[in-house]
Order: sequence, then C-alpha cells, then structure tokens
Amino acid sequence: MLTLRSTRTLTPTGERPALVVIENGRIAAVLPPDAAVDTPITDLGDLALLPGLVDPHVHLNEPGRTHWEGFDTGTRAALAGGLTTLVDMPLNSAPVTTTVANFEQKLAAARGGYLHTNVGFWGGVVPGNAADIEPLIAAGVLGFKAFLTHSGIDDFPNATEADLRAAMPILARHGLPLLVHCELSEDNAAHWAGVDVRSYPHYLASRPKKWEDDAIALLIRLCRETGCRTHIVHLSSADSLPQLAAAKAEGLPLTVETGQHYLFFSAEEISDGATQFKCAPPIREAENRERLWEALGSGLIDFVATDHSPAPPDLKGLQTGDFSTAWGGIASLQLALPVLWTAAQARGFGLPDLTRWLAEHPAKLAGLAHRKGRIEAGCDADLVVLDPEAAFMVDAAALFHRHPVSPYHGRALRGVVERTYLGGVEAWRRPMVAGASCGQVVLR
Repeated sequence: MLTLRSTRTLTPTGERPALVVIENGRIAAVLPPDAAVDTPITDLGDLALLPGLVDPHVHLNEPGRTHWEGFDTGTRAALAGGLTTLVDMPLNSAPVTTTVANFEQKLAAARGGYLHTNVGFWGGVVPGNAADIEPLIAAGVLGFKAFLTHSGIDDFPNATEADLRAAMPILARHGLPLLVHCELSEDNAAHWAGVDVRSYPHYLASRPKKWEDDAIALLIRLCRETGCRTHIVHLSSADSLPQLAAAKAEGLPLTVETGQHYLFFSAEEISDGATQFKCAPPIREAENRERLWEALGSGLIDFVATDHSPAPPDLKGLQTGDFSTAWGGIASLQLALPVLWTAAQARGFGLPDLTRWLAEHPAKLAGLAHRKGRIEAGCDADLVVLDPEAAFMVDAAALFHRHPVSPYHGRALRGVVERTYLGGVEAWRRPMVAGASCGQVVLR
C-alpha cells in the first residue's frame, strides 16, 4: 500500500487537501488529509496531485519508422511530462493499423519493447477496408481514425464520403468513435509555383480554413445520419465553431479536440523558414487562437491533445526552411502539460480546468473513463505530482523524444512534473526515469 497527501489534490469535485490511498495498483480511497491510515504517508506538501494525463492523439511510429520515434523514446518522454496513457494513431507506422494482421505486428512491437506508459491503439479507416473494421474491434482497438486529405504517407490513403458511409454504421453499432482529420483539400500545386517556399504566410494560405470548415460540415451531416460517435481532431479553424456549437446543441454525439500548439503560438510570430512550426492544419492567427480558447473554456472544445508527430530533422526541412516539402508534425509529448498550463494560467484558468482537458475528457473518448483520468476510488493509480509555480526554459536537446526538434525550444514555461506514478508505482522522479518500464498495453 501507498498513501500520498497533498494540499492540492485534483478530484472530480475540484481541488482540495486529501489523502490518496493506493492498493494493488488502484486508488482504494480518497480521504480527508488528517485521516488515520495504517500505512506510511508520503507528504507532497503544496505540490499538486493530478490524475495521470491521457493523450489520445499520438504517433509513436513503431514498427517500421522507429528512426522517427518509437515506443521506448515516445513513452519515456510522455512519462516525464506526466502522461500515463497514450492512444497510438494507426499511422505512421509500417505497416499501418488497417487490418488485424498489421495490428498484430504493432502489438508484438509494443509488447516486445519498452513501454514507460500505458498505450492503447486506434484502427484506421481507409478505402476498401470496411470488412476489416469488426475484426479490428474484436482484436481490441479503441476506435478508428480517418483522413479526408492526404495523410502524409501513401500507405494510409484518405477516406472518401463513401468509405465513411460504409464504416460509420458499423462503429455506431459498437458505440466506438470515429476520429477524423478534417481537411477537404483541393489541388493547390499551383499555389507554390514561383513563390517563396520559405514563406510561412504562403504556407498558411495553402491550407485555408475553408478546407476544415467544409470537412467538418460533412462530418456533422454524416454523424447526424449514422448516429456514429464522431470526433474532430486538432481543430485549428475557429470559423467552424458556430456549426460545431449548433451540432452539439442538436444533441449529436460529436466531440472536438484542439492541440497545444494552436493555443500557444500564433502565425504572426512564426518566421519564414521556421519549419519546426509546420503542422497540418497550420497554426493560425492570434485572433483565431483566442477564439479557440473561448471555445475550450466554454466546453465547446472538449479537450486538448498533442498530435505528437515527430520526424528526423532532415524531413522537417530545418536546413532548407522549405514549407512546401517539410514534414508537418510537432513533437510535444513531454511538454503537453506545461505548455497548456502556461497559456491557461495566463488566461485565468486553473488546475481543475487542466485536469478536465488533459485527463478526464480524453479518457472518455477512448472508453477508459471507468479506469483513467480521475482521482477517485476504483480508478487506476496513475498520478502526477506537479509543481505548478516552478518555471523552466525548454532545451530541445534535453527532451526524451527521439529527435531534438521542438518549436518550444528556448521558451519559458510554468509547471514542472516532479513525479509520475503508474499503477501506484513511482515510474518517474525528476530528472530521470526512476524504475523499470511498467507500462501496459490497453485493449478494449
């Protein structure tokens, strides 16, 4: 048994002093701070005790692209950042998770390597794999992901409306979510002809809000027709907020996430050639960012996820600064909490908000709310000890993900993860991993 005491324990009812009693990997009780217990107490003082964070939008890229990222490096970075459960996207691994045979290869890689956090998996919806959906569900995936534009790799092609119409009724029967990258792209090859490929304004204009807005309109319509739980990933266009609000008011089973980078950066501060900022959809203007914050604060946006999508420095185009060819992805697992906390605190939000956005609501999407995302009796003892007032400067070379590339390099952030517990075991204590890898594969 283990008992933790904090004056700032984040429970479903808010922040309060409490004793958290842990037994057999689960929270046995949450008691008043002066309650008598028959185990030694680890007194955390005024350090905040949060539920382990859940990130349902992560690309770990194993097997097949471990030179980009892998289970060992990705989950190590996550653990150091207070993330205790990840859900891995069906790409950019090779093979992609679109069949049971491919999924078995991913499971073998996860079980045969080093998992420093718990990891679940999404399956993929691609053209022609409707017959693979129910076998993948039986194999344990937590839901499915589709793209409406080119995914960045040719072996995970984008789904058409017909593909979604084939898949969504199946998912509706099983009560599982469909996660969708919402951009309905148009041929914009001419956009880059004869222009400065290092120009960030040009890159921003190459993926306009209209692509997102049109795709989201399509998904709302299909959600209404099929009753399928539908989740919009990494929303960047604030222009879509009114139609999302109307859909939610209608009672549709629709949820929305945005990413830390859309809430932290603005287009105006991104220099030409700074391809470490390239992501898809792109980081937009400051005015757009503040509208996203309003929607997150109101609950219209349900939570925040990293879309951790690393790549080797050469693919990020750091030498050329070419936005037209650089890989679009930001690696941020280890910084998910402090980035969001820094920006949220500046806007008057508190730790209960952070807990809701990074733990409770993401766990619901993944079907793990009965086990994860809350400090409550019966839940898994995945916990984070945070010094919310401590500040630090980001050094990309000191981060644990595979490649030292980060748009946050040199930024001052608040919120230092002091310890991370996984199933009641202290798996991380700053500044290094404390014990053996103890992450588990999470299946439905």
